[in-house]
Amino acid sequence: MLIILIAHIPYDGWALWIPARFGFSDATEMFVFQSGMASAIAFGSTFDRAGMLALVARVAQRIWQIFWAHIAVFVVLVAIMAAAGTRPDGVSYLESLNLLPFMRDPGSLMGSLLTLRYVPNYFDILPMYIVVLALMPVMLLAERSHRVLPFLLMTGLWLAEQFGFFGFSAEPWSERTWFFGPIGWQLLFFTGFFLMRGSLPHPGFDRRLMLLAVVLVFLSVPFAWVRFFEMHPFFETAAHEIAFLTDKSHFGALRFVHFLALCYIAVHVVGEKGSRLRGRTVRVLTVVGQQSLAVFITGMVVAQLIGIALDQAGRNLLTEAAANLAGFGILIATAYLVRWFKSSPWKV
Repeated sequence: MLIILIAHIPYDGWALWIPARFGFSDATEMFVFQSGMASAIAFGSTFDRAGMLALVARVAQRIWQIFWAHIAVFVVLVAIMAAAGTRPDGVSYLESLNLLPFMRDPGSLMGSLLTLRYVPNYFDILPMYIVVLALMPVMLLAERSHRVLPFLLMTGLWLAEQFGFFGFSAEPWSERTWFFGPIGWQLLFFTGFFLMRGSLPHPGFDRRLMLLAVVLVFLSVPFAWVRFFEMHPFFETAAHEIAFLTDKSHFGALRFVHFLALCYIAVHVVGEKGSRLRGRTVRVLTVVGQQSLAVFITGMVVAQLIGIALDQAGRNLLTEAAANLAGFGILIATAYLVRWFKSSPWKV
């Protein structure tokens, strides 16, 4: 959640040091994979305990929540960007998020917004998550039919995305599709889902596998870090040649491989069930992760507010540090506040 905040703050110097700058996968993969794992706990148990009807009802309720969270974030950010006016470089804040078409003709675009046929790039991860969640009953039915079937389905859908058979319209006036193609990204979500569910066995520790994972992670750095591009044109040319394998929109194959390598390293570094993760920082970040939807949508709004503040104050080491740390504080406070509300303290 904190890395995603940094990535969303416009022209944030701290964004030069997030995982996306040093490898093919980034915080998006972390978010989607862990969402799949969390969904296995929340929704998989519902299916096992109460059956398909209860699962569909619970998934529908979650989709309903996420849909209106998406609409609320869009409306709030349109209001903020309209009020903020123009950036110091003369570009309007509305234009920076491709919101001018909506301001020019809100009547005709309102229907497209509510049917997810108008999805500006900044607002695309929650719609992607909605589609992936909607696939969950299908995947669990497939699993009940045969344990291998969901993995064939996941792979088949992902391949169809790679060859361009799926595309969700992002705006009525062009052929642009959603930045995050849900049919591609479902592969990662359901990998996490079935790993947590136990349908997909996780590999135990193996020195050779660990060595392979480390080598893969380090080999990706020269083809992802801009410093290597500046060092020699070979790296930039090579990165361009393999771009279809590292493509973020369709979830290219190297992104999947790189993330699995990182995941394998991380799982064994933190110990069995995270036994090496201790201390107050871990407890705080756990609360942030538990309230991921509220923290995520808050971060989307706060990131733009921080960007506007930095435009006015100027970007330097001090202001960027203060802005990012303030953003972290807001997300942490949001997580604890939401947890407090969910505890229903008024019932005590």
